[in-house]
Amino acid sequence: MSDRVVALLLDWPPATAGCPPGIAPAAFARALAEDVADLVSDVPGLDPAIVYSPDRRADADAVSWPAMLLVEIRNGVGALAALAALAERGYRQGAVVAPDVPDLPALMIAKPFSGLATAVVAVSPADGGGLVALASRLPVPDWLAGSGVDLDSPDAVPRLHAAAPRSRDLVLTPSWRRLRSPADIAHLDPGLEGWEATRALLSRR
Repeated sequence: MSDRVVALLLDWPPATAGCPPGIAPAAFARALAEDVADLVSDVPGLDPAIVYSPDRRADADAVSWPAMLLVEIRNGVGALAALAALAERGYRQGAVVAPDVPDLPALMIAKPFSGLATAVVAVSPADGGGLVALASRLPVPDWLAGSGVDLDSPDAVPRLHAAAPRSRDLVLTPSWRRLRSPADIAHLDPGLEGWEATRALLSRR
């Protein structure tokens, strides 16, 4: 066991806003989750995990790898609750990743942890608002917990800047896209490795 963990966050409702016509939303959400689970399972030096709401138990079981930590949260699932649950399991650093980034490069998972070498919190912004990943030293600092920020908060970055006591407490890593509308599917790069489950599902349309 490492003292650092990266978790796919599966909350309710599932990430189906980007589902294109002709595909079942539940199948789309599971394909996205499978690709992100594969991503977090393969980053050296980080323990992989899935944090999920009770409604997503079947998805978590279906996409998890044998060595993955599975953490169910019953009283509200979100990035901050997920980080708190990971801190309770003894981790010193943790990150949660959005479930709708199937083509996210593995390097983008590692970068927030590099940021935690000097900062208390590191985030990867999402194009158009919100976050792709939120990483923090654990337990989370009071100012982060008090910010109420979640991965889907459109103003997450300015709120975190306002909450951080010092500018060096927060670091931003490069941004990436999330699949939040059917039009976003066009931005998936066939040349990038990974996202096999999403790729296979889209090819059957």
